[in-house]
Amino acid sequence: MKTTIAGLFLATLAILAGCASVPPTNVHQPMTARPQPRGDLAANNGGIYQQSASRPLFEDRRARFVGDTLVVNIVENTQATIKGASSAQKTGSVNASVTALDGVPGKTFQGLNASASSSDTFAGKGESGGSNVFTGTMTATVIEVLPNGNLLLSGEKQVAIGQGQEFIRVSGIVNPYQITAANTVNSSQMADARIEYKSSGYINEAQVMGWLARFFLTFLPF
Repeated sequence: MKTTIAGLFLATLAILAGCASVPPTNVHQPMTARPQPRGDLAANNGGIYQQSASRPLFEDRRARFVGDTLVVNIVENTQATIKGASSAQKTGSVNASVTALDGVPGKTFQGLNASASSSDTFAGKGESGGSNVFTGTMTATVIEVLPNGNLLLSGEKQVAIGQGQEFIRVSGIVNPYQITAANTVNSSQMADARIEYKSSGYINEAQVMGWLARFFLTFLPF
């Protein structure tokens, strides 16, 4: 029984470690695709012109089929600044006095003076700013050809440096007419673009709050 419990515990730790090694992603899935077979094309006839070729002789090598690759130039540079200020002021005063009371009860209030004043001032100011710069180059794969001819791309690049791994992922929809003759496209020309740069390893884990601390932080009122 103890051996079974220990085995289950080790298996759970292995699963958790495996899940933590690959950061989750929001890019379009799958991140790669195999070319579709074309069995209806003619076989190799031994000549220079091959009828079984997927592209005409004088056509450039732009991506257009599922499984074709396309170079994506990641050029993201965004800046945003928000400023706001508001102010309000309100002032009021009240004066009252009793000079004479003849023939009525309450003469004890004679000569009573009363005054009141109020002042309310409010001022607020806020400022927010953000900057994002991301440049690079990677190759993605066509995973779907939409009915209107647009291409859905998705791809991932993994770079292992020392004890950590870097994951660069990109996906989006590209208009074939925006693909250059060198089979490249800028990320700014991609619709529904999803670009990620994540890492895994002990350096990345050191920057993340533990699950138990996050649990108590959710319920602590202060």
